[in-house]
Amino acid sequence: MSTSPQSPTAADSTPVENGQVRELLESICENEDVRVEFLTQLIGRAACRQLAIYRLPDDFILSVVVPVYNEVETLPKLIAAIRASGVRCEIILVDDGSTDGTRDLLDSWRDQTDLKILFHEQNQGKGAALRTGFCQATGDAVIIQDADLEYSPDDYRALLQPIVTEGADVVYGSRFIPGSRNVPRLRHYFPNKVLTWWSNLFTNFLLTDMETCYKVFRREIIQEIGPTLKERRFGIEPELTAKLSRIKGLKLREVPIRYFPRTYAEGKKIGWRDGFRALWCVIRY
Repeated sequence: MSTSPQSPTAADSTPVENGQVRELLESICENEDVRVEFLTQLIGRAACRQLAIYRLPDDFILSVVVPVYNEVETLPKLIAAIRASGVRCEIILVDDGSTDGTRDLLDSWRDQTDLKILFHEQNQGKGAALRTGFCQATGDAVIIQDADLEYSPDDYRALLQPIVTEGADVVYGSRFIPGSRNVPRLRHYFPNKVLTWWSNLFTNFLLTDMETCYKVFRREIIQEIGPTLKERRFGIEPELTAKLSRIKGLKLREVPIRYFPRTYAEGKKIGWRDGFRALWCVIRY
């Protein structure tokens, strides 16, 4: 009397087979080359590109320049998020005359080797803090990171992808192109779009979000124009964009990013006067 063959069960697996599976899973988790190749075979190159799945060079360092002014509540969460981003970072914190306990907090972090901590004795503005931070950067690329948690370090890999894999020189993270989420309120959206349109007229770029915080540069690019920057406050955004537009052969890309806007009650600092200043900066630079 014949019997039908039975399907193998987990109990039928040999220790050797189980060990091979375990070694494969450990290799995928620990080895980036293996993980990227495995996922490429599993979901395809196009999906990997869309999901920012690629290999970062082992010695790649991202310099994160953080202008800080009265952010004692958000700063610890931001540092934790940067460290959890999956990118090796040099974190450059420039305190711009804080009065809420931020300076004491930063003083207590001086022994942390991935942090560079710098102080302005008086408040000078975001642009001044960025100039101080740019000249201290030693990484392969440099990103601007606000301290208020409106922008997520989870986007670092997506922002770096055009630089690492496509030869881009500069990448802007856009809050307004398909794939981005949590766009600003209308009273912030409209001025941003007007300022971007105005900037595009003068730079011949076709940006969707000139005022974005997330700008990533090859280090040699930002350290070339950094010493020429003059704006102390939020006018630094159009000034940077204008000066980038004059670099011959510059490769600039935009990628979608997440955005979590906060209110003025929660500490948002940019105001309507900064908007008018930005319009003037577009013409000036």
